[in-house]
Formats: sequence, structure tokens, C-alpha cells
Amino acid sequence: MTAVTGPTWPLVSRWRRALLTVHIIVSVALLGDSAGFLAVAIRSANADTTAAAVGWDTLNMFSMVFGIPLSATALLSGVALGLGTKWGVFRYPWVTTKLLLIASVMVAGTVVIGPGLEQAQRGAAIGEAQLIAGAAYDVVALSVATALSVYKPGKPSRRLVRHRPKPPP
Repeated sequence: MTAVTGPTWPLVSRWRRALLTVHIIVSVALLGDSAGFLAVAIRSANADTTAAAVGWDTLNMFSMVFGIPLSATALLSGVALGLGTKWGVFRYPWVTTKLLLIASVMVAGTVVIGPGLEQAQRGAAIGEAQLIAGAAYDVVALSVATALSVYKPGKPSRRLVRHRPKPPP
């Protein structure tokens, strides 16, 4: 997308608003899920064996029922909005940063939280630490992404903005 060509696939206003609403809802829900996940992880790490086992099962449910579907929907709706609006996906640094943040949350879920949950369910203390660290990262990353959505800092990336040709004299 460039300043000359506009959005890749322009969205009709009604569809843009609907997609934006979905994106906001799932993004904020994912932040809430991550904050709840962090709270349960901290509580379970400091609980007796029986209560911890219930906590780990709850976290597994949080991941499967909320975390994975919400993060995938946030990513896909964000890319669709980027392609269908003036913001683009790579035109503005704040949009690209949001994309990288949600992708990093998904990677943290796969590389840190998933294995940490398996270890915690087996009683390994390192798993508890991984869960807390991964969930804390998710909360911070998603909070930054939310702030970027509100403030929209920065100008378009120079390499993606083509200068309009000067009109003939």
C-alpha cells in the first residue's frame, strides 16, 4: 500500500466498522485472558499440590478455549484491517509493531507457556516460573499493543510511501 494507491482491498465503511469492532473485542478479551492466566499461574505456584493441580487444569482451559482462538482472531482481523484501510500492514510502524507483538504472544504461548504448563502439571518448579514469565510477557505486550492502537504514534514508513508525481506545468 502506498500514498498513491490506497488500501490493498478497500473495505466498505459498514464492513470496516464491523471488522474493527471484532478486532477490538478479541484483542481486549485476549488481554483479559492473559491477565487472568497470570493471576491463576501466580496463585497456583504458591498453592498446595491439590489446589495447584486445579489451577494448572484451569490454565490449560484458558489456553485452549480462549488464548488460542482469541490470538488467532486478533492476528487475522488485524491483518484484514491493515489490508483494507489506509493504515496498511507495513506502512505505519505502530501497525507493524502491533503485528509483531501479537505474533510474539503466539510464539510465547507455543515456546514458553505450553511447555511450562506441561512441566508444572508434572510438578516441576521451572514450569511454574515459565508460566508466570510467559503470562507476564503477554500482558505487557498486549498492553503495549493496546496503547499503540490508541495513540497511533509515528509517520508512515518512508520506503513504502511513493511521492506523487508533480503535475505538468
